[in-house]
Parts: sequence; C-alpha cells; structure tokens
Amino acid sequence: MIGIVNYGAGNIFSLTAALDRINVSYGMINSKEDFDLYERIIIPGVGHAGAAMQKLQDTGLVDTILALKKPVLGICVGMQLMTSFSEEGNANLLNIFPLKTLHFDNRIGHKVPHMGWNSIKIENNCPLFHGIMDNTYFYFVHSYFIERDEKSVGASCEYGLPFAAAIQKDNFFGVQFHPEKSGAFGEQLLLNFSRF
Repeated sequence: MIGIVNYGAGNIFSLTAALDRINVSYGMINSKEDFDLYERIIIPGVGHAGAAMQKLQDTGLVDTILALKKPVLGICVGMQLMTSFSEEGNANLLNIFPLKTLHFDNRIGHKVPHMGWNSIKIENNCPLFHGIMDNTYFYFVHSYFIERDEKSVGASCEYGLPFAAAIQKDNFFGVQFHPEKSGAFGEQLLLNFSRF
C-alpha cells in the first residue's frame, strides 16, 4: 500500500485518480506515525520548490523522510525537494541527492516553462521503467530542472540541454515528469513502483 505525503503542496487528486485506475491502494500521510502504515511512499508536489520545502518543514516530517528505508518516489517538485538546493527561492532542500535544481532561463534558447510531451532516455537500469522502452514520451510541466549526474540519473531528457528526468539512489527515486498525466506508460511506472 502506498502512502502519499499530504503536506499541502501537491496535486493529489490527479495522482489518486491514476492509482485508482491501476487498482493500487493508497492512503494519506499526515503525521510521523502514518509512515508505519505503508510499504511505499510518494512525495507529490507542484508549484514553488522553496515554498514546498517550507510546508514540508512545517509538517515536522523532514527527519522521518530522511530516515526512511522504504521505497520513496518524488514527483515533479517532490523530486526537486530531494536535491540539495533550488534556485527557486534560493532554498536548501532535503539533500538526499547532492545535486542542484536550476532554472532553465538564460541556459537554453527554448520557451520556459518546458511544457508538454517529451521523450526520455532510460539509464542505469532504473527499475521505475521496467517494461517501458527508450524514447517513450511523458508529460512535463516545469521551469526548473535537476542537473544530470551519471551515477544517480535514472532517465534523461533533452530540452535545450540534457537534464535528469528521473533520479535514483538507494530507496529514493524521483521523476520530473507527471506519471499521473502520462497515460498508459505513466501508469506502468506507478505500477512498477508499487511492486518494488
């Protein structure tokens, strides 16, 4: 069963609708004690990384998240929260991955935000993508990106420059795109996560 961290910074309805479609059970995590009820954890997130980190700190759940040994999946801003720092709000984040979240502006010649369907390249045998082929398209909406690191990248994407579309380290995983809005392949990814 999946626990969704309910800290006020995620579009939880889209995610729960996707989990309903694939018949994966879930519940909400509102307190430290709730983590014990679930085998896997999802940290959703939309909007501003700095504000999301502040909300997460306000819940008092940060230390519990950092100590987790269960599989954890961060989605969009939920993934960015796992990095060390974001230019969005110049905020220090969870530092699970010693990477920075950077703004596309002034780094690419493309329109910002990066919005719509884009293909990914799977790397380092990331288990999130079991049964999903290279060059599959997922749905992105973001103005900030995570720098690509050879060791922790699970998938990369190109939008004026290569960036991490997915990251992985021990039991922590993240995706920059929205699997809950990415059709059958996004649902497959969520199903894969539910089966780790």
